[in-house]
Amino acid sequence: MINFENSDRVEILTQALPYIKRYTGKVVAVKYGGNAMINEELKQQVMEDIVLLWLIGVKIILIHGGGPEITSLMERLGHVPQFIDGCRVTDKETIDVVQMVLAGKVNKSLVNLLEMNGGNAIGLSGIDGNLLSCKKKDEKLGFVGKIVNVNPKPILDLMQNNYIPVISTVGADKEGNVYNINGDTAAARIAGALGAERLIMMTDIAGILKDKDDPSTLIPKISASESSKLYESGIISGGMIPKVECAVEAIKEGVNNVVIIDGRVPHSILMELLTDEGAGTTITKD
Repeated sequence: MINFENSDRVEILTQALPYIKRYTGKVVAVKYGGNAMINEELKQQVMEDIVLLWLIGVKIILIHGGGPEITSLMERLGHVPQFIDGCRVTDKETIDVVQMVLAGKVNKSLVNLLEMNGGNAIGLSGIDGNLLSCKKKDEKLGFVGKIVNVNPKPILDLMQNNYIPVISTVGADKEGNVYNINGDTAAARIAGALGAERLIMMTDIAGILKDKDDPSTLIPKISASESSKLYESGIISGGMIPKVECAVEAIKEGVNNVVIIDGRVPHSILMELLTDEGAGTTITKD
């Protein structure tokens, strides 16, 4: 008697085979944050997706933020978080908290989760190996960094030895000052330095929507040059503007394409990479 459950699994694997062939041996960077990072069940599913991709030979890199964790610890320590134009004002006390949370607690917890799911992972910050060299972005923001150079060698060394690099987005300047770096910006520059096949940016919405209140109006694909028209028409607005700007920057830096996906959807990474339908909005070269 045919086991239809097993038959369905075989059919799914067969359909995924062309996509597995496409990405095996290629670099895929994942920028991870938002709701998928707060919700423990979603976090587990993201880790499962990353380990599965690593097991089939994808050179997967995880680049993470941790804003809610930083805010939570600051409040417990009696500090009031301040923001200017969406950027965290980062004084000396705040950068100590940022480094503690991102390079410490969050980074190592993600490494642990990947290993618990069968992967081999090593955590890095942008300080390690001069991975992210910075300068101060704006005096009024304090220790918020603008990336001036990316040294991909520490990441390449880890991938060469079959590890999943897990990267927290703090960097340093030549004087040893530590900086908080926007996660999307860091992901774009790192993916570009590695010539990644794809950068996956996980967000809290379905992608670029013609109507921001209607997920059924998802735009599945645009070119980098088309994004300017969508700014002008108001379709790309609010918090989506910096994400699309980072996506376009990643493509200029050498990434083949960037996809903005909804991290609240279970296994959205696998849906994007290994199915016909994909997930979210793909931004391509012109």
